[in-house]
Amino acid sequence: MFAQLLKRLSHPDTEPLRPEDARLALAALLVRIARSDHDYAQAEIERIDRILAARYDLTPFEAAKLRGEAERLEAEAPDTVRFTREIKDAVPYEDRAAVVEALWDVVLADGIRDHEEDGLLRLVANLLGINDRDSALARQRVMDRQSD
Repeated sequence: MFAQLLKRLSHPDTEPLRPEDARLALAALLVRIARSDHDYAQAEIERIDRILAARYDLTPFEAAKLRGEAERLEAEAPDTVRFTREIKDAVPYEDRAAVVEALWDVVLADGIRDHEEDGLLRLVANLLGINDRDSALARQRVMDRQSD
């Protein structure tokens, strides 16, 4: 499955991603955003695990396992543009908006809003078809939750 997904991300064709591939691709996108500042902090890893567990109804062990697979995929995946295009084609708009919120959750998990993470998130949100306003609202929801 991993090799097929990597091939699909490198050489897209007309078939949509299967649900399990879309799940892995989304997890890898969370990892990519967390690694974009070259500081893959423990807080970000824990946040990714919590997001995956909640989104896909996984146990902590299953979420950590999915994250581990996503880390390998992210390291080998093609550029962000092709990677994100496949996700956009496989995931409905409402879910993509929730993905942007999850990405903001990861970016803000370590308490530092790094310009590299910000820049990548703006690019990814745009590639996912999420406008700046909706992305900003997603960021604000995350910040409100973190301040509670």
